[in-house]
This record gives sequence, structure tokens and C-alpha cells, in this order.
Amino acid sequence: MFTSGLLWLPYTKRGKVQTKIARRFSQNSDSRCNKMHQPLSLFHKWIQENNELVNKWKEQEGGDTLTRDQNQNHTCLVWHSSEFHKLCRKIQGIAPIADHTQLELTVVYNAGVCLIAQSQFLEAESLLTKATERILQMTGDGPFASDPPVFWKTALKSVGNTALNRCVMHLLCLQWAIWLATCKLQTIQELQNELLSVFETLSSGVWDEEGSAPRTKSSDIALPVMDQRRLIELLQICTFIAQGAERLSEGRSSEALSGLQSASSLPAPRTLISYTHLLSGSCLAHMSRPQMALQCYRMALETDSQCVCALYQSMLIYRQLGNTQAEIQALRLLHSTLMLPAAKEPSPAGVHLLPSSLLLQSQSLSSLLSVPSALSVLHSLALKCVLHERVAEGVEYYLDLLAALHSEDQHGVHAAGPPLPKLPELYLQAGAALLMARRPADCMALCDEVITTTLELLPGKVVLKEPEECEAETRALCEEVEDGVGMLLWVGAAYLLQGHCHTHLRDWKQAVTTYTRCFNLLVKVRFKKRGCQPQIPSADMMSMQGTDLCILQRLKGLSLAGRGISFTQTDQLREALRDLQLSIQAFPGAGLWCGEVLWRLGRKQEAVACWERTWSFTPHFSELSLAVYLQEPQSGPLLDSTELRRRIEELSPI
Repeated sequence: MFTSGLLWLPYTKRGKVQTKIARRFSQNSDSRCNKMHQPLSLFHKWIQENNELVNKWKEQEGGDTLTRDQNQNHTCLVWHSSEFHKLCRKIQGIAPIADHTQLELTVVYNAGVCLIAQSQFLEAESLLTKATERILQMTGDGPFASDPPVFWKTALKSVGNTALNRCVMHLLCLQWAIWLATCKLQTIQELQNELLSVFETLSSGVWDEEGSAPRTKSSDIALPVMDQRRLIELLQICTFIAQGAERLSEGRSSEALSGLQSASSLPAPRTLISYTHLLSGSCLAHMSRPQMALQCYRMALETDSQCVCALYQSMLIYRQLGNTQAEIQALRLLHSTLMLPAAKEPSPAGVHLLPSSLLLQSQSLSSLLSVPSALSVLHSLALKCVLHERVAEGVEYYLDLLAALHSEDQHGVHAAGPPLPKLPELYLQAGAALLMARRPADCMALCDEVITTTLELLPGKVVLKEPEECEAETRALCEEVEDGVGMLLWVGAAYLLQGHCHTHLRDWKQAVTTYTRCFNLLVKVRFKKRGCQPQIPSADMMSMQGTDLCILQRLKGLSLAGRGISFTQTDQLREALRDLQLSIQAFPGAGLWCGEVLWRLGRKQEAVACWERTWSFTPHFSELSLAVYLQEPQSGPLLDSTELRRRIEELSPI
């Protein structure tokens, strides 16, 4: 229209000429009345077209979102985005006078919201920048700064207290949303004062709309597709949360805490308020103030009962404080909450398009909000109960875990957090718990499952290497060796548990056979030191705690001790003494039975020395640090330490 003949002019001059032309055509002369009628009608037509699109979206948005397919929502959003773009291109063909520009910027705002909702951040940013440049052309400001903070500062200053000020603020809010969604917190920090001013202006509801005062009919006002006051409130609290998470990850806990406590009083959805309490608790936990952290986590849960991360963080605090019973209770609540269907809190009116999840995508925040899967929590709960004298509960949790793993509904298996142990490991842990609960038949059934599914896959010989030696090999070869060692240790542990089951049933002959199978399997493993030939691992290598070698030696010690105790029950004392003496270095608890055999053989002084060494021995590691199936069996024959001490007193000279 008017702009087609001005393309040869520079942007600044072109804007001034366009303004003059617009003013000339807006004069109320009788001779041009008919000519003015068409653009005014077109202007109102565009307002109507915008409002129809907005109302159509709100009707669809206000429907039952649960019954709508996600693809349908996306298709609807794409269609509205396209329509707003078409309308925007129509409007940009007219002269940039105030009323027309306000309409254009409202349509740009609506199109920008739709683009951001589709995560098309580059396209949205380009649209906002071009629209703001048109405003700067009108005011004669330029050239345009390439630095975003400088550019937006110039735009806000350029419009000043004019009727366009509010429109520019709305566009800046969308730019703010883009920076949040793309984790450009540094840019937000550089514009902190300007954004705070925008927040205070828009959230107050005092618009100072000079140019819009004469227009009282709703049909004369272009509607926004998203409530701007809700948007600014959402941006404010999301900024506090994102900045708090970033500062917390950088170790600036005190600074993060101050901002988060301020944000907790802002108007916002319950979910976001609970995040402020949650992150405040994390700050206090990093500042070594666990009790205050627990209070914050409780406030997070009171604000939003679905804030599972608060439960998880509370559990970690109880674990840190050594409060096992409270830790178990927190684990139970966490698991129950994770198993509930996710309840979606209804968003405040006008914020469906840009949910908080779209704006809060920083890695720092994601790691702070992550929780283990429901099955991982169930596993932790089962293991914790078994290790802390709540075996019956632990068994039930293990059986629930195995049933869930074998069912089609593996709720939360792929959620964030530590992965579950492999299935044979879980079978062994559950088997050990069943044996502790005096259910040897069930334990043997689980061990049979491990043996039958793994035994045929075992390599004929396994060579363990030092880490430096392994680095020289290819990664694939090292992983193959590790898999072979893992399977061998699983089968060995299964035989060990079955041996314990036979001792529990006092079937000593079968116990000897099973323990022998375990030991014969384990001696296939060789250890290779750098520059040496592979050799049978020695007992002094037990210091390598936590490694496959440590597990190997522990299994050997327990199998030899179990076989020695079984020989003792059938009066095969020399065979029993041999096995028990070999097992002592890997399993010091066998020293009591070794002394018992020596005593029966008439070597009473050696027996006393053996008992005293066993009682004075300090283990290099806690039993709780071992896998549950590698701990000292709680079933089978036991020796009474009181009786042993009485023997020592009787033997000592008066």
C-alpha cells in the first residue's frame, strides 16, 4: 500500500515519511471521508479476526484436556500460529500509526506465544526483534544494537511513556520467556533492573493507557491469547527458581537462599511455590543445617502434596543423620506417592500455553528435582528393612519388586535416578532375605533360577586384571571379561546361599556338596598383576574392598567356612579344620568354629588363642557395606560365646 513506493529510502527516513503520510490521510476532511472509511473498516476487521482466533483457542483450551489427544493439541496450536502469522503480514502493510501499531504488536505477541509454546525459540525471537525494530523506525532511533540487552533497553527508552510502552513490555516478556527456556540466565541478569520495572508495572494492573481511553467497546480492543499479568507473574517466580538452582549448583547457597525465600511469597501456582521451599531446603542442607532443611521440605509438601522430590530429599537427610526408622518411613511414603497416578494441578486461567515446565529446563534444576524410579525406591526400602532387623517387611518388599519386574506394568522403571541392580543380583538379595526369614525352600527356588539361567553362559576360565592392565586392552574386551566375572560370581553366590539353606535344614551331606560346587567354580578365576603371569588370588587381596576380587575372596571364605562347619557336624574334624583354617583370612568369623574343632581335637590352648584372636579382630569394613548375600549367615548352627568363655575360664589356672 503506502510503503511500496518508499522502499528506496533508508529505514529511518522511510519511517518519518510513512508517519507524515499517515497523518495526512487521517485528517477529517469531507473530501476524503469516503477514502477514510475503507482503512478504518479494515482496521476493525483485523481486530475482529484476531479476537475470533483468540476466542477459538480459549474455547478449545477450556475443554476437557484429558480427552484430547496430544497430537490434536499440537495440530491446533500449529494452525493458530499460522493464522496469527498471516494476520500479522496483512497488518504490516499499513502505515505504522499508533493504533495500528498497537494492533500489530498484539498480533505479534499472540504469534510469539504460539511459537514459544511449540519450542520454536529462534523463530519467535526473530519475530519479536523485527516487530521491535519497526517501532524504533517510527521513533527514529537507530542503528539497531546487536547485543540483546542493549537492544531492549533502547526500545524501552524509545517508547517512553507513550501508548506503545505497554506493547513493548509485552514483547519483552516473551523475550524473557525465551531466555528462560533456553537457560540464558546471564542475559536476564544483565536486564535485571528493566525486567523488575516491567514486572512492577504489568503486575500492578495500572496501565496508563493514554491512547486507549476513548475506546470503550470490547470489540475495539485486540485480545491477547495469553493473560499478560499471569505471564509476568509466572516469569518472575520461574526466574527466581532457575537462578536459585544455578547458584546452588555453583556453591552460592546463601545467595540462592535469599532469592528463593523472597520468591516463596509471590503469587504463583502451588507447584512453583513448593519448588521455592524445596530449593531453600537444599540450600540449607548444603549449609549443614539439616533440621532447618527438613522444615523447608515439610513446607514444600504442605504446599504441594505431589512434591515427591521433597520426600526424597527428606529421606536423604534422615540417612545422613543416621535416623534409620525415619528413613524407612520416608522411603515408604515416597514409594506410595510415586505409585499414585500423576495428578495435574489445574493451571491458572491464561497460562496453559506456556507451562512452567517449558520455562524451567536448566540442567541444574533438573538434577535437583530428579528422584529415583518407584522400583528403585522399593528396592532401597526392601534392602534397608533387611539390613536393619525388619526382615519380614523386607521380604515382602522384595517379592513385590520381583513381581513388578516380571509384570507388564513396570511403573517408573525408566525414571531418573540410580538404576536397579541386574535381575540375578536382585534374586540373590531376595534369596538372602528369605533365608533370614527362615524360608529356605523359597530361597533355594530363587537360587535355582539364577543357576539355571546363567550356568551355561559361564566362561571356562576368567582372568581378572589390574585397572592399568585393563586400560591397555580394548574397552569391548574388558566389558566382556567383566560380564563373565559377574555371571561367575552370581552363580557362586547362588550355590553359597543354597549351601546355607541345607545347613539350616541340617542336611549336612548336601550342604558339603553345594559348598564344594561353589568353591570349585570360584577357583577358575585367576588374577593378573602387571608384568606377571595370572595366578590364584591370595587372601591379602581382600584389602581391595568393593572390587570383584573382594567379592570373590569373600565367597571363597564363606563357602570354605560353611563346608568346614558341615564337616564338624558329621565329626569329620580334620577336614573341617583344614577348611576353617583356609577360610579365616577371608572370613574371620570362622575363627570361632576353628577353635571349636581344635578344642574337640584336644588342642585346647590353640583353641583359646583362636577364640581370643577372633574376638579381638577389627574388620576393615562394615558388614553393611557388603551385599546382603555376602554377609555372615544368620541361620544354621551357632556357637555360644558365653559357653566358649566359660571353657577358657575353666582351662585357666586358678
